[in-house]
Amino acid sequence: MLGAAVQLCTLPWLGFVPDDVAAAPAAVVARLSERLGIPVGTLRGYGAREQTRTGHLREVAGYPGWRTVDGPRWKDLEEFLFARAMEHDSPKLLFRQACEYLSSSQLVRPGIVKIMERVAAARERAREETWARVAPLLGPQRQAGLDEMLTVDPVLGRTRLSWLGTGPVAATPAAVKGELEKLAYLRGLDAILPGGLHRQPVPATLTTTPVANDHPRATRAVQETGRRSGAHGSIVTGTPLARRA
Repeated sequence: MLGAAVQLCTLPWLGFVPDDVAAAPAAVVARLSERLGIPVGTLRGYGAREQTRTGHLREVAGYPGWRTVDGPRWKDLEEFLFARAMEHDSPKLLFRQACEYLSSSQLVRPGIVKIMERVAAARERAREETWARVAPLLGPQRQAGLDEMLTVDPVLGRTRLSWLGTGPVAATPAAVKGELEKLAYLRGLDAILPGGLHRQPVPATLTTTPVANDHPRATRAVQETGRRSGAHGSIVTGTPLARRA
């Protein structure tokens, strides 16, 4: 019965019982042997008959209320993974969340392969669902704009996607102007921006910024930047930037 005791202690801790019960840490086995008064040697050869180990596992799982994963419970796990896959696409994270879900539900974790099959199916289902939701939003004009983001802009020397992903490195008027150019470009794509930025108008002048009010030299620099940006009216009006030659 020492093997059954090892399983009983292992299940709540790991959420499953390894096939080789006899390979449990010696310190754990010795402690159980001492508490139960069962010789350690009785664990040697335990599980030689698979029916013995699985039979004990069924009894052990039923004692604290653990259950095996059957048809309806597989469906619950698949729906859980699908919901998580709509949030992220990391197979490692999805696998860990599946194990946490099974443990919190007191379900004996099945084999890794079976879980990974459900993870892969959830990722594929989430990918199809994402495309189905996005497809109505992608008209010809928006598709062209998104495709353009992946081509190298001759003026920028890189793709628009890379340009948008590069943040400012200094608090200067030039950096502010560069971020406003990005804002105007995204508005031209009718993008939904965080914080309602897609609805807030870009100031017609930059001289009202706090840094400019606090520092006269910065004020003059910002004013000069505003005059030089006259050729790029879209920056201050919020209209899409014209494609540069």
